[in-house]
Amino acid sequence: MCTTCGCSGQSNTEKGSTANKNAHHHIHHVDQHNFNSADDQARMIEVEQNLLSKNDHFAALNRTKFNQKNIAAFNLVSSPGSGKTSVLTRTIENLHNNCGIAVIEGDQQTDNDAERIREAGAQAIQINTGKGCHLDAHAVGHAIEKLNIQNTSLLFIENVGNLVCPAAFDLGERAKVVVLSVTEGDDKPLKYPDMFRASKLMLINKIDLLPYVDFDPGKTIEYARRINPDIEVILLSAKTGEGFEQWRQWLLT
Repeated sequence: MCTTCGCSGQSNTEKGSTANKNAHHHIHHVDQHNFNSADDQARMIEVEQNLLSKNDHFAALNRTKFNQKNIAAFNLVSSPGSGKTSVLTRTIENLHNNCGIAVIEGDQQTDNDAERIREAGAQAIQINTGKGCHLDAHAVGHAIEKLNIQNTSLLFIENVGNLVCPAAFDLGERAKVVVLSVTEGDDKPLKYPDMFRASKLMLINKIDLLPYVDFDPGKTIEYARRINPDIEVILLSAKTGEGFEQWRQWLLT
């Protein structure tokens, strides 16, 4: 199991954007143990450090590829149901005339989101992580090889819905973007501080529902900036399009 989160990535598969070909790729895993003694705890820390070190190596390779082709890569992270895919489909519709766009989709099962991305007009590749609850840089590197990403393009990596482990795994991205829905608690930044500390931008999505839910955007922003004083914030609605011009300008800057 992954020592960072307890997930298993043994069934990680990749589905290409133009053919139904599955390729099995390595994703980190170690055998499950009961860590009771001080020696066991030390071993667990060592395994985790080695795992993250290997991931950082692959992330650096990905970042070099992005820099060579002037590709701006963004790692979208959130809880399940925040609306990441809806934000992406509307973003693709708004930006497809400005630049090339490619998407790497991460889910435990199905390629439903990748199909939605293709229907919106961007190339996409699906990574199914099986029991794994996040993407790692090695798997993303394989996906990059499958995509024909043009120079000066945008690459969106839609991570598996999870506010814990993706915070620790650099994928080579320019920035992590955390998406928070108004249908979630406004104290999420305090509950999951590592994710908000690691993110450059917080998108507060589904603001069209604010009249109907008990959510205070001001509190959420204040909580997020307790954790990360430099985090930027955009309020938007994937349904109505409100806030998307500001999001568009942020991406293209």
